[in-house]
Amino acid sequence: MVSAPWPERDANHLLVTGAQLEDLEKTLFASGLPVEALMEKAGLAISRRLLKVLNQPAWQGLTAGGIVVLVGPGHNGGDGLVVARELHLAGLAVRLWRPYQTQRPLTEAHWRHALWLGLQELPDPPDPCQPHLWVDAIFGIGQRRPPGEQVEQLLIERQRLRPGALVAIDCPTGLCADTGRRVGKGAATAAITFCVGLLKQGLIQDLALAHVGRLERIDLGLPTQRLTGLADCALGLGDRDSQSFATSGATSGGFSGCFWQGPPDPAVSKYERGRLLVVAGSDRYRGAAHLALAGASASGCGSLQASIPVEMAGDLWSVLPHVVIRQGLGSTQRQGLDLAALELDGVERLDAILLGPGIGCPNPNSDLSPPSDTSAWDQLGAFAGLLVLDADGLNRLAGQDNQQPDGALGWLRRRSGPTWLTPHRGEFARLFPDLAELPALEASLAAAQTCGATVLLKGARSVIAAADGRRWQLLEACPAVARAGLGDVLAGYAAGVGARALSHGGLDAQLLAAAALFHALAGCRVGHLPGPAGTEPLAVAQNLARWPAMPSPTNQAHRSE
Repeated sequence: MVSAPWPERDANHLLVTGAQLEDLEKTLFASGLPVEALMEKAGLAISRRLLKVLNQPAWQGLTAGGIVVLVGPGHNGGDGLVVARELHLAGLAVRLWRPYQTQRPLTEAHWRHALWLGLQELPDPPDPCQPHLWVDAIFGIGQRRPPGEQVEQLLIERQRLRPGALVAIDCPTGLCADTGRRVGKGAATAAITFCVGLLKQGLIQDLALAHVGRLERIDLGLPTQRLTGLADCALGLGDRDSQSFATSGATSGGFSGCFWQGPPDPAVSKYERGRLLVVAGSDRYRGAAHLALAGASASGCGSLQASIPVEMAGDLWSVLPHVVIRQGLGSTQRQGLDLAALELDGVERLDAILLGPGIGCPNPNSDLSPPSDTSAWDQLGAFAGLLVLDADGLNRLAGQDNQQPDGALGWLRRRSGPTWLTPHRGEFARLFPDLAELPALEASLAAAQTCGATVLLKGARSVIAAADGRRWQLLEACPAVARAGLGDVLAGYAAGVGARALSHGGLDAQLLAAAALFHALAGCRVGHLPGPAGTEPLAVAQNLARWPAMPSPTNQAHRSE
């Protein structure tokens, strides 16, 4: 069955490249919209939002000494000049500085008008230690070359001397809006970046976050019919999308996303709410099994089984009494979980299997997966349900490269059922070494299309890619919960969600994206609790178990005005 699209392909969700935005602008201009009108619209919208921000108590001290607008030579500088004009007309003291004397004609016209209105031009670079608000309008999208040593050093010094006292228009100067990488040695560091029209994909990437600050999308009322035609765009996911998934008719293979709120059939049994086996933990990493099972429990799956270290099996009932011990497994010489004895008889009655959290590797320096593991991999390959591979499950699969006739990736392509992979960058590099250096959006998609699995590439802003080309990226997360064990909770939760989906008759890659989003938002909720205990992985699992009854997080990674 075809899944209903989630989320909508609209201005709140599309993550675009600079080239895609330029093509859209060309279409608008070809329709008769003047370039001047679009610049005016953008500048007015930014200035309205900025004036609201400056009225907040935390920002009022920055405007006491006035505002300095850094004006670039192109249309980003023109946007900045419209903003400067409006701030000046609102009664604020605004000064201008342009690092480059040559400007495009429309920007030059706005420059002349600003001077005619009485805005002061600074003959020299502004002093980076002065308590003024800086508005960075030097360069926006399309940055490929460094802005120059003078500008780079000025922006570096500004952040060192006055952190939090700069906002950027569309994209901080010195950052590539497509990749999030610095194009030179330094870049602007913004407290807020006002992203014009559509979200630029580079500004969401992990390496850009410290420079972007809070990302706010400035709505321009772009025509919806033109946005739906944008191809190959990833979709950003935030808090509003968790609510829409739970309350809308978003489907996966024909069942409602509302299944988190309870089964629709009042006579449903535990076996019809998802049957999951978790293979996790080792003598060295016993806690990983507890965390994965806590995450799986939070998903609400009906039947939860575990194959765990024999040392844990006798006592698990006292912590997780609802978990059925399927098998206690021994250890390898390096204290990893011994998969040679893994018994998977009768797994056709399961909906999903999770393999990997904390199982360790026999020898992390060389033999990631010994020949004795091969029998387990053969059985997992024949399993028709969902297989979720995480952590050392991925490392051991990578180690099967020499044990499988067509390598680890060939094994994935041959597998009888759907597969979800949840690597961090290191695990990804072991399994997909040829893709390791690609940006996250490209790497995850290439990996999914190479092996046929759905790939969740974990990071500060995790990316989820399906083999059919769909991609999602998280727009918000809480750095306070970046602690060991958080991925174990996510793997268990995702596997439980997948098991529930299959028990309802279908599965779709968007469910892995939804699970990653809910997990991240649970982290945001507990991340605001006092004390470090609130950010422990178990706290995230406990919060997940109460979703969607819990209130939404208060910090929004992006918003639209």
